[in-house]
Amino acid sequence: MLGLERGKVLLVPYQPEWESLFRREAALLRSVFGGAILGVEHIGSTAVAGMTAKPIIDLMCAVAGLDGARAFRPRLEALGYEYRPDEAVPDRLFFAKGPRERRTHHLSLTEPGSTFYEEKLLFRDYLRTHASAAEEYRRLKEGLAGRHASDRASYTEGKRAFVERILALARSEA
Repeated sequence: MLGLERGKVLLVPYQPEWESLFRREAALLRSVFGGAILGVEHIGSTAVAGMTAKPIIDLMCAVAGLDGARAFRPRLEALGYEYRPDEAVPDRLFFAKGPRERRTHHLSLTEPGSTFYEEKLLFRDYLRTHASAAEEYRRLKEGLAGRHASDRASYTEGKRAFVERILALARSEA
């Protein structure tokens, strides 16, 4: 299963095909943007083997600069992405793919070295290499999803302290 209604929270067991779906979308983005994309990363819970997750593939593309990346918008829209302004995260441009009732991909354009870029990789990599932290995160997410199935903002806020703790641990190991 891939896709989820905007604003909803539904977690599904890890699906091994999420990795191939990421690779397919990354290849599409590279074919359209070529060298304008410095790298594509699979982020979020679908990037952590065994993790329960919302069935949405999260991708992060490194770009040389956000100002230049704004010009990508028409081509991304032609691929089915919708620009979603998000002032709460100043160092990224955010796009969602799929109709609002079934979002399939979230795409973040950001500069390498930005806070957003660094934190997404630190968090993902820590969970990939620390099974106990990944299990704790899975249990937290499942509890929050049960309480906030129709309120993604509260679900996300409920994870904040855990994410900050894991980022501090990851930085201390780096």
